[in-house]
Amino acid sequence: MSAAELLKQLPGAFQPDAASGVDCTVQFNASATAHMVVKDGTCAVHEGAAAAPDLTITMDDDDLVALLKGELNGMTAFMTGKMQLEGDLMLAQRMMSFFDPAKLS
Repeated sequence: MSAAELLKQLPGAFQPDAASGVDCTVQFNASATAHMVVKDGTCAVHEGAAAAPDLTITMDDDDLVALLKGELNGMTAFMTGKMQLEGDLMLAQRMMSFFDPAKLS
């Protein structure tokens, strides 16, 4: 599965209670560029670049897929250079709890 295909599944795996009070835009840079908007208990994924993302995540496709499926630890990915972050690092730490990895196939 490509990163672009998996990113499109994020709204279906979104857990609104885990993201309570969160209003953010996250830019994903992999082979495809997409961004996610979390606002008012909803999650939407759009193709292309966001105008002013709160967080930008840059990764290879395989690593991004593994991260979103819960197979790759975010801190490990960051520390080993598999993931580059720009922006709100606290959001990066919290973001994975917004999704149920079991719903991402």
